[in-house]
Amino acid sequence: MQYHAFIIKYAEIGVKGKNRYIFEEALVKQIERVLAKCDGSFSVSRVAGRIYIEAEGFDFNEVVDQLGTVFGVTGICPAVTINRDGENHLPDIDGVTKAVLDFIDGVYPDKHKTFKVKVRRVDKSYPMDSMEMGAELGARILDAYEDMKVDVHNPEILLNVELREKLNIFSEIIPGPGGMPIGTAGKAMLLLSGGIDSPVAGYMVAKRGVDIEAIYFNAPPYTSEQAKQKVVDLAGVVAKYTGKVRLHVINFTDIQMYIYEKCPHDELTIIMRRYMMKIADIIAGQTGCMGLITGESIGQVASQTMQSIMCTGEVVTDMPVYRPLIAFDKQDIVDISVKIDAYETSILPYEDCCTIFVAKHPVTKPRLDIIKKHEENLAEKIDELMKVALETDEIITIEK
Repeated sequence: MQYHAFIIKYAEIGVKGKNRYIFEEALVKQIERVLAKCDGSFSVSRVAGRIYIEAEGFDFNEVVDQLGTVFGVTGICPAVTINRDGENHLPDIDGVTKAVLDFIDGVYPDKHKTFKVKVRRVDKSYPMDSMEMGAELGARILDAYEDMKVDVHNPEILLNVELREKLNIFSEIIPGPGGMPIGTAGKAMLLLSGGIDSPVAGYMVAKRGVDIEAIYFNAPPYTSEQAKQKVVDLAGVVAKYTGKVRLHVINFTDIQMYIYEKCPHDELTIIMRRYMMKIADIIAGQTGCMGLITGESIGQVASQTMQSIMCTGEVVTDMPVYRPLIAFDKQDIVDISVKIDAYETSILPYEDCCTIFVAKHPVTKPRLDIIKKHEENLAEKIDELMKVALETDEIITIEK
C-alpha cells in the first residue's frame, strides 16, 4: 500500500502548557529540515495536538529513517487520512467502514490475522461514541473477512481509527528517538575526541533540545590527518541529529610539549585536560554556548576518578560542565554508540592527543593544591602558548 500521510506523535512536548506551541513549531521545523533531504513532496502541518505530514512520490524507508533522527518525535505512524467534506462533515459510518476495509486490503494482504479496533472520538459531535463505533467496525470487519478474528488482549493488528479534524487510520507506530526538538534549549560546547564516549555525550545532550558546537584538540605531527578526519566523521554522527555542528580544531602540540617538559609525568593527563577545558571555556563563551559537554564516566580511566574530575572541572568558572555519561557502565555507552552508528568510527585505530602523551602510571587521586603548584612551572610561556593555540582555531562546519 502506498501511504499518503504520516502522523507524528510526541510526548513531553504535550505538557508544556502555554509554551507548547514553541516546541511544536520547533519540531515542525526539524521535520521539514530532514524531509528536505528526501525525494518527494511534503506538507507538514500542526493541527490540534497532531503533526501531519502529507506526502507524494516518496521512498517510505528513506522518510522513516530521516524522521527517526528528529528529537521530539516519539512515534511515526504511516497513515491514511481523509479530510472533511464541503459541509465540514467527517465520513459517516459507511464511509469510515470503506476507508478501514481499503486500509486493511492495502496493508494486510494476508487476512489470517487477529485484530482489535481502537476508536478515538475527539470530535464529540460525531453521532456514534467511541465504544459503539469500535464495536460496529469490528463486526463489519468480521463480516468482510472470514479469516480474521478479534483478540482484544494481544492482537496482531491494532487498528487505530481517530475522528479528529480528519479521519485518521493507522496500525503501526514506529518508535522515534524521543527527547526535545533541537533549538529549544540553548547551545553547548562538546569536547570531542576520537573515542567512544564523547559523541554519545553530545547525542544525549542534543536529545534535550540543545544545539551543539564541538572542539577537538589536534597534536600534529603526533596525531595524523586520519585522526582528525575521524573526529570530523564523529561530528557528522552528531550532526545527523542536530542538522549542523561547527567543529573547532585547535592545535595543542606546543602546549602539550611544554607541559611534558615542565610538569611531573604522572600528572600530564590531568594538567593537559585542565588546559583543554580552559580553551574550550574561552571559545564556548565567544560562541554563545551555555555549558561544556564531556564524555566523562566515573572511574572509567585514571583521568576520570572523582578527584581527577574535580581537578579538571575546577578551571571552568563561567558555565556548567555537563557530563551525561557520568554514572554509565562502559557497555551502556557502547550500546548507544552502536545505536547511533558512531561505534565503528570510534574504534578506528587513530590516536588522539590524550592517548599519545599518557603516562605509564598516571596519578589517580590528584590533589588540586599540588596540581596548581606544579602548574606554576608553566608560568613563563603558558599564556603566550594559550594565545597562539586560540589563534589556530580552524572551524569546520558539518551539515547532515
